[in-house]
This record gives sequence, structure tokens and C-alpha cells, in this order.
Amino acid sequence: MKRTPQDKKLEALLRASHISGCGFLGTDTRELWEIIQEDMNDVRAMGQTAKSIASRMKELTVIGQRGLGEWVPAGEHLQVQCDDSRGIIPCPWPHHVRCLKRTTTVKSDTGEQLRWSDLNTHLIEVHGFFEGKGALFRLEPKKLIAVIFQDE
Repeated sequence: MKRTPQDKKLEALLRASHISGCGFLGTDTRELWEIIQEDMNDVRAMGQTAKSIASRMKELTVIGQRGLGEWVPAGEHLQVQCDDSRGIIPCPWPHHVRCLKRTTTVKSDTGEQLRWSDLNTHLIEVHGFFEGKGALFRLEPKKLIAVIFQDE
């Protein structure tokens, strides 16, 4: 697939840039469209969609907010906690979405623990992007699905 100038500009923003000092692609050398395609193949194989995953992430974030920084039960097997930081972070795609700098952490009674930002939720829901391998906030789709949907 031939990359357009817009694709190249977006990929440059997704690397370490003024938007995110550590970047969204991590150490991943694949092109953006390859990352998204492979992750979405995993999502479909597990019977989910980007929208269903983001919806569940939002639901868990709302539950976590009730705890005001403390762990809150979120079903039989999950606990969730939210930490708010001051400020917002823009989506690197060329639209005017800005997300709160909030981190949601979910832990399972099996010991699995995941965290995501509000921007992660947006990137998954709208762009099908779970970040590149090695990125600080990379979410492996199979692991994310297995953890957040275990109580459903």
C-alpha cells in the first residue's frame, strides 16, 4: 500500500513528537496500516469490535471514577481505579479531538493488570489503533479483551 503525504505526516506524529514525548508507535517498525490491520484481525477473531471494546473501557472508567483514586469493584472478577492528571492530550489524527489526561487501571483476580488513557479509548474506538509494540500505553487486543470482558 502506497503511503500518502498525509500518512507519512501522521506516522511522524505517532513517533515521539510534541504530542507525546514517548510516542504511540514504540519500537514497532511496521507501518501504521499494518499495525491496525493485524490488531483488528485479533479483535475480530475474538468476536469483538473496536466499538464494543471502547464501550467496555468507558464503562470501566466511569466505575473507576466513583472511587476517587481508590480501587472499586467492577464485577465479580475485576477492580478498577482512575487517576486524573491535569490537562488534555490531542488525538494525533487530523481532527479536533482532545482527551482528558486520565489513566484507568483494571486488575483481575487472576493477577492480570492493564491501564489505559482516555486517548487510548478514543484511538481504539475511532481509529482501531491499540498503539505500536513497545509503546508505553500499548494494549494487546487479545489480552485486553480477555481481561475486560471476563465478567460478561
